[in-house]
Amino acid sequence: MASSHESPFRLVLRLALVVLMVFAGIAHFVVPGVFTGMVPPQLPSPFLLVLISGAAEIGLGLGLLHPRLRPRAGQGLIALYIAVFPANIYMALAEVPLAGVPTQPWMLWARLPLQVVFIAWAYAASRPSPTSPLKASVNNSNTNSP
Repeated sequence: MASSHESPFRLVLRLALVVLMVFAGIAHFVVPGVFTGMVPPQLPSPFLLVLISGAAEIGLGLGLLHPRLRPRAGQGLIALYIAVFPANIYMALAEVPLAGVPTQPWMLWARLPLQVVFIAWAYAASRPSPTSPLKASVNNSNTNSP
């Protein structure tokens, strides 16, 4: 799970993101109605999209636990955060309540910059530590190319 060269902070950062993504992904299956209202009406099959995004959150979150999968899982999470950004914009414009709870419009707009925080979090949690064997093998493969 963690290399001997990994800082405790990075480990906690990654594990917190794993827990958040797995629980959020499970919620997509347990209470899908909360999420279908967030899907812009221009998109087809909101229920299916909610299930797909939930499965992606679970799979990519768990992928952060395995050192070889971690970089790709981080890239996948970043792509997911970018992909769901239009839904966040739709929620702010249409004033869709968060989880069905009455919400102030400013709260919906305040969520938009949080996507940048999640992107940075996924990047930081998924990149190899400076001295990890995985990073060394990636660096060696880059220097051996013509």
